[in-house]
Amino acid sequence: MTRLSVAVSIVLAASAGALAAPVHAAEPVALQCGRLFDARSGKILSARTVVVREGKIEKILDGRSEAPGARAIDLSQHTCTPGWTDLHVHMSSQSSPQSYSEGFRLDDTDFAFRSVGYAKKTLLAGFTSVRDLGGEVAPHLRDAINQGLVDGPRIWAAGKSIATTGGHADPTNGYNDALSHLIGPPGPTEGVINSIDDARQAVRQRYKEGSDVIKITATGGVLSYARSGDAPQFTVEEVKAIVDTAKDYGYRVAAHAHGTEGMKRAVLGGVTSIEHGTYMDAEVMSLMKQKGAWYVPTIYAGRFVADKAKLEGYFPEVVRPKAARIGALIQQTAANAYKNGVKIAFGTDMGVGPHGDNAREFLYMVEAGIPASVALQAATIRAAEVLGVDDQGVIEAGKRADIVAVKGDPVEDINTVMNVDFVMKDGQVYKQAL
Repeated sequence: MTRLSVAVSIVLAASAGALAAPVHAAEPVALQCGRLFDARSGKILSARTVVVREGKIEKILDGRSEAPGARAIDLSQHTCTPGWTDLHVHMSSQSSPQSYSEGFRLDDTDFAFRSVGYAKKTLLAGFTSVRDLGGEVAPHLRDAINQGLVDGPRIWAAGKSIATTGGHADPTNGYNDALSHLIGPPGPTEGVINSIDDARQAVRQRYKEGSDVIKITATGGVLSYARSGDAPQFTVEEVKAIVDTAKDYGYRVAAHAHGTEGMKRAVLGGVTSIEHGTYMDAEVMSLMKQKGAWYVPTIYAGRFVADKAKLEGYFPEVVRPKAARIGALIQQTAANAYKNGVKIAFGTDMGVGPHGDNAREFLYMVEAGIPASVALQAATIRAAEVLGVDDQGVIEAGKRADIVAVKGDPVEDINTVMNVDFVMKDGQVYKQAL
């Protein structure tokens, strides 16, 4: 048994109390919603009653209705929306001034324990699904949640991100010579590639480890212990080898990318989404529209790191100028991308900031000029499209009963998303603060 397996076993044993409720609530319920957000049209509908049975939406009735045999839940002062999806999180970590030393001091056990709390905070904030784009704990956390052992969102897990030597997800960046020589150069098993054959092997390793999605770091990054935050780090041929191999296993590929050239190579190579996209220019936007690629801005992460870069000692000095320069640009990039018709979906890069604060991304999207209705669609029906699923992201008969409720009208006042009163996932109520 690996160290990580032992860690997760300990966490699950500690979380055994969560077993009191089944994954799907047995009791049918009728959610009497004062308003309902129609994710397909982006419009707020008048009062509807959503009948939920065995984890699915059974039917939707006009007005405030009773459903025989179903327990009524009064949400007449609320707007019901489909459960939200955050397409870019890291459930096993959270930024702090100690982040860069913790990898040397803490064990997988520590990160596994932390992930349980982060998962619950995320779910209670209204996010019933997430895509975890890099973290070896995530596939195990996903399984624990699916088994009803831990409370948290549905997880699409990338496992270890794929990088090039010295790239943003090279796990040995910043190691001294003695430690580097002791460990040896990482390879495809560790998610580091330098050839087309390596690229194929790295994807197959992620399949072996149980990943749901592939994440590559197509350019340098802000928080990695390396000088460049935007240099391209894969060839088009390497990206294509990753994408083609991923398709063999039914995987989609998300590409972390800040620099223009790296984005172009990633889109030409066939990735599903560009994450961050800081220096996205008109050529990249045109190429993304041509290829059907999605943009996941992660404005929250940009704002967070730009703010923290002002604090002495929060980031290492090699990171601080990147955080100040790159982080501050992402919100404007999102504004430009929306104006130019690039397809946008919702993601925060949470783990950079504190888990549970994910909904603040909605506010930043609206600040960037993206209509509130479009921002809500980005976290519901559009996110489902990015994931390649059709059983969630809308409140319709036959879909998963993932439903969030906030007081007021979030299309009129997006700030309402910061106060979630009701959370249901797969028909089970996790939060009811009414």
